[in-house]
Amino acid sequence: MGKKIYVGNLSYDTNESGLSDLFGAHGKVVSAKVISDRDSGRSKGFAFVEMETEDEARAAISALNGSSLDGRQIKVNESIDKPRTNDRY
Repeated sequence: MGKKIYVGNLSYDTNESGLSDLFGAHGKVVSAKVISDRDSGRSKGFAFVEMETEDEARAAISALNGSSLDGRQIKVNESIDKPRTNDRY
């Protein structure tokens, strides 16, 4: 089972291919998903990357947190799953 990583403070120009290349230097990337606004389709400035193993994820977090990507200093942390609620207002 892979380990999911949160990547924040992304440039609006960052794409999934660029993330895969960057994180691929630290292990096998299972998936990379830039989160976009459902109405405009524009990036929300964050993404999730899933690495194949926990060790690879830790190495990527350690190496990439605070590094520069597309002119922005990115934040890279372990992703924490939020419980889904059905309380929509």
